[in-house]
Amino acid sequence: MTPDDQKAEVRQLLYALCVDLGFCLPPQEQQRLQEAPPTDADSFTDAVFEAEGMDPGLHERLRRQVRERVDRHMRGWAGLGGR
Repeated sequence: MTPDDQKAEVRQLLYALCVDLGFCLPPQEQQRLQEAPPTDADSFTDAVFEAEGMDPGLHERLRRQVRERVDRHMRGWAGLGGR
């Protein structure tokens, strides 16, 4: 996957998290995750919570929901030749 493809995929994932679960990150946090996204679902999920100013350990059910979406999306990235 090219860097531009990866940025587009992260952008799509962040959009889905915003629409589906209300995790609408500030533009600078979106940019940071697009430039250097964590490479596994757990790390990406925790980064989203931290960008929202939330402790993922305090929101287990919500963290599971976010992680499921992140994992599903990241598996699709593998089909594009990345990860």
